[in-house]
Amino acid sequence: MNSSQPLYLSEQWTTAAEPDLAVTTRGAVPPADVTRAVRAIGRVLRRHHLDVPARVRVTAPADRDQPTVVQANVRMHETPTRVQVTGPRGFAVTFAVERLDRQIARLAAHESRSWPDPARPPLARITERRPIVRRKDCALLTGTPEEAVEVMDAMDYDAYLFTDAESGEDAVVSWTDPIGVALARQRAVYPPAPTEDRPLTAGSLPIAVRPDPTPTLTEDEAATWLCRAGLPFLFYSDEHTRRGNLLYRRYDGDLTVVAPA
Repeated sequence: MNSSQPLYLSEQWTTAAEPDLAVTTRGAVPPADVTRAVRAIGRVLRRHHLDVPARVRVTAPADRDQPTVVQANVRMHETPTRVQVTGPRGFAVTFAVERLDRQIARLAAHESRSWPDPARPPLARITERRPIVRRKDCALLTGTPEEAVEVMDAMDYDAYLFTDAESGEDAVVSWTDPIGVALARQRAVYPPAPTEDRPLTAGSLPIAVRPDPTPTLTEDEAATWLCRAGLPFLFYSDEHTRRGNLLYRRYDGDLTVVAPA
């Protein structure tokens, strides 16, 4: 962790009325936002007949001009579901509640996320080289691109790292202009084998295969590439482990790397 990064102190809030709905705050989050999150998300869950725990995190940066980040996690019929949005103080919680409501309704109807998504513009901008402040070592899903897109969709990710069952390679699916969904594997640039009952689509959107092999880089090289090119994320093969890694830009502008456990 870069020592120049701001230190956030976390507090956790629950209420007697909603004991299974916990709100964790980081930074100077107004108490009204905590109350709004508990009441509004509780109403959303009851409207969708979901008697499940919910976890909400509200992060308010020290700079009041920077957006508040709100993340809400629930389990919908044993499927982990998540939304993450930003917005001005006093509005970000409302935006997150509205997105969660739409997310639950959409997943219940087996509908894919619409794309482009005006509520979540890509974090794509050219900057100086930013630090990698977090590393996530994850047990990757091994499956098809369609299964990976389902997880990406339910978890409100813009890109998702998994292991492609057909090629055995680490791969990434992502929401990408203008095609909707893209698949990138470490070396295999050919489309997955088609079958009659499995067209290569995510909902109503086609999945396009990236035509170039994934670059092999160090973490420092990947961070420099992402920032200088103004990319929201970068999929690369780690020079040392030879596994596929996903580097992405956080809302605060710093970087996180996701790697296979």
